[in-house]
Amino acid sequence: MKRRFRARNPLVPEGGGPYSRRWDTPPQRGAFIWKDTMSDLQAPAVRPANPRFSSGPCAKVPGFSLDLLADAPLGRSHRAAVGKAKLKQAIDLTRSILGVPAGYRIAIVPASDTGAVEMAMWSLLGARPVEMLAWESFGEGWVTDAVKQLKLEATVRRAPYGGIVDFGSVDFGRDVVFTWNGTTSGVRLPDGNAIPAGRAGLTICDATSAAFAMDLPWDKLDVTTFSWQKVLGGEGAHGMLILSPRAVERLETHTPAWPLPKLFRLTRGGKITEGLFEGETINTPSMLAVEDYLVALRWAQSIGGLPALISRASANAATVDEFVAARPWIENLAVDPATASTTSVCLRFTDPRIPDGAAFARAVAKRLEKAGAAFDLGAHRDAPPGLRIWCGSTVEQSDVAALMPWIDWAFHTEIAGLAKAA
Repeated sequence: MKRRFRARNPLVPEGGGPYSRRWDTPPQRGAFIWKDTMSDLQAPAVRPANPRFSSGPCAKVPGFSLDLLADAPLGRSHRAAVGKAKLKQAIDLTRSILGVPAGYRIAIVPASDTGAVEMAMWSLLGARPVEMLAWESFGEGWVTDAVKQLKLEATVRRAPYGGIVDFGSVDFGRDVVFTWNGTTSGVRLPDGNAIPAGRAGLTICDATSAAFAMDLPWDKLDVTTFSWQKVLGGEGAHGMLILSPRAVERLETHTPAWPLPKLFRLTRGGKITEGLFEGETINTPSMLAVEDYLVALRWAQSIGGLPALISRASANAATVDEFVAARPWIENLAVDPATASTTSVCLRFTDPRIPDGAAFARAVAKRLEKAGAAFDLGAHRDAPPGLRIWCGSTVEQSDVAALMPWIDWAFHTEIAGLAKAA
């Protein structure tokens, strides 16, 4: 019989339906032991209360219930007063929580973070030389857009998984496109110190797994994008586009050499379309997803805003770091701890007994899912084999802590299986 759990949340109304849970566990915490034989292994007694560790879509806010979406104006036009008010509120709360300066414009755009990044690239690039920075698969995707689709003669700077491009070597007199946090590598830019305030080019930053969990220096970013489905656990399909005054100036003075699809058009008659930044979306948004984003934003406010969100993600990642530091058979994919992500934490197995890293990592992730201890823990398909644990702000530290013994158990169970098969 399925049971359900309830995490305390000031947003949950009395009698509201809780976030469904798949597994029950005994209330006591139990020890587990291993001797690298299948018969000696004992699973931990306590599972994470919420085993959802996907890196997108990510865990909903604590205490989430569909009842929280009851105020969504379903069946109403997004152009009606009620719809426009909801969209404008989403923009205003985003600005307030992230601390976006008053002179920056914020729009809700189609096609998630991908749509927001490509809207910026198609609309803004071509006026100056371009540098593309990539240290994981999404950055590589933007390189493909620039070089193969837009046919730009871009300077491409790459770093392997686990590393990061040397920002000190980047020419910010050019337009520069980069990810702040590599979602598939677990490597992030630790700060914006290497980006000059007086740069001539624009910086276009894909911050989808950083926004709301990391401190973004707005004076160093001209275009910032993210989606609702990451740090705040919103739903997919909607992206956010934040433009600095310098980016707006470029939009109004530069005409791209290529056609712009309707979904990418940010200007009309050489002037920025101001309505887009007041909630007049280019195409029809899901008002249910908008309401869900508003619930997440209000939750973020209720716990203390951006400082609390950053603290939660940092504490989650620190819990994983402590676990990894105590074990010789696993390590963070990030080579430099200063660049290690606090949201998409990527790990790799280093035990010499493992003959096939990819197969072993898949087996561990599958075992954890089958046990109901963790869902969607496998590394991204383009990344080195291993595990990827989402530690974003909606994840409870107690759940991350409860997951760690299960990773220990799954690892030793799989190692025992290898020994038995040998």
